[in-house]
Amino acid sequence: MNKLLTILAVATAVAGCASPTPAEKPQSARNVILFIGDGMGVSTVTAARIFDGQSRGLAGEEHVLAFEEFPNVALVKTYNTNQQVPDSAGTATAMMTGTKTRAGVINVSPDAARGSCAGALENPLVPLSRTAKERGLAVGVVTTTRLTHATPATVYANSPERDWESDKYLSDEQWALGCRDIAWQLTHPDDEAGLDIAMGGGRGEFVGAGGNRKDPAADLIADWLAASPDRQFVDTAEGLKSLRPGANVIGLFSRSHMSYVARRKPDTTQPMLAELTAAAIDHLAGSPDGYFLMVEGGRIDHGHHIGKPGYALVETQAFARAVETALARVDLDDTLILVTADHSHAFTLAGYPTRGNPILGLVVENDRRGEPNPSPSVDADGVPYTSVGYANGPGAVRQVPRPEPETGVYSVAQALVPVVHTRVDGSPDNGETHSGEDVALYAIGPGSDAVRGVIEQNRIFDIMRAAYGW
Repeated sequence: MNKLLTILAVATAVAGCASPTPAEKPQSARNVILFIGDGMGVSTVTAARIFDGQSRGLAGEEHVLAFEEFPNVALVKTYNTNQQVPDSAGTATAMMTGTKTRAGVINVSPDAARGSCAGALENPLVPLSRTAKERGLAVGVVTTTRLTHATPATVYANSPERDWESDKYLSDEQWALGCRDIAWQLTHPDDEAGLDIAMGGGRGEFVGAGGNRKDPAADLIADWLAASPDRQFVDTAEGLKSLRPGANVIGLFSRSHMSYVARRKPDTTQPMLAELTAAAIDHLAGSPDGYFLMVEGGRIDHGHHIGKPGYALVETQAFARAVETALARVDLDDTLILVTADHSHAFTLAGYPTRGNPILGLVVENDRRGEPNPSPSVDADGVPYTSVGYANGPGAVRQVPRPEPETGVYSVAQALVPVVHTRVDGSPDNGETHSGEDVALYAIGPGSDAVRGVIEQNRIFDIMRAAYGW
């Protein structure tokens, strides 16, 4: 950790304080790494900072996550063109294409209705990753969600419906029109070579037997491998050690999303996000013309949706470790690193807990002298409460007086409103929702000085293009 802080201190001086002359300052970035903490709003960063600090034996509030020391920071407006509070498909599309669009669509302009195959075919958007490939750069994506999930899909797919991860929900008529599911698009790239490396979860979207494809005999990965000897498939952390230089790599480490870090078993074969990041950077570094890499900490979002802030904070902690891994592996003279979120969550950190109060515990306030009370504080009904909670979600309280809340990493935090929505398969979903406030964008490296003020989310695309000198 001391080595990392030294790296960051030097990098910050180079990027911000040393004021290099124009002759010394790089004209453009060779590489760009876009880190997206899915659902990692400012309240999540704050709570994760404290959580990570407390896990190191500190009070927590004084701690910083690695990316919080980047010299350039902006606030980002996240709304979709048709929603005040956004979803991940529309927000990731804004970052990847430079165009804000509807919720639920992947690299499709807002002129097309969600779910319209014909509209999507008529109104495609071109992601930065595709331009990068055309210009000779290597491209990669790693995630802890299914590789076909909304955010990673924006690196390689176009779809009017984010739920078309396999052909399960795609009609024969839509297929006949020319629309394809997201897994199919990953394994049938337009340029034949496709992404240089793509790793995450979601094996079930690529196969029929034991998976989600209509044809029980379908195996898109086997077909993809058979089409070229320059392709490699991995499905364990150990397999990351044997990646062939120059090969196009797909890694799928779980049937659906990868396990929550908080639920990982000692004998798991799944890699951590930091391991995926290291493997991807090492693999892409061989490109003579540079690379583009998206790294998504996708299960931060899922921890919030199920009302478990402990899960979300552990995932954010792992996400920060992935950023640290990248910092130790790249040259910040030629690599732009951006760290942001696609949206925030209805997650709060409130009350008046004393300094160093366990972030996932009951609130203990200070007395009139400013010293910690001997026992947890109580509400007007005499019930203790936590400092973290949600405006809505599965922990919604429906009784009076309110029951005493659970605490700790595995607990469901209490919430206010018992929301319910309908999933694509018709089942009910009472998960906690996103929120609409701005998220932060942290930047270091060539082009990072453009990250300042309050910006529209699609400006991130412009910042990356400008950093490359395009």
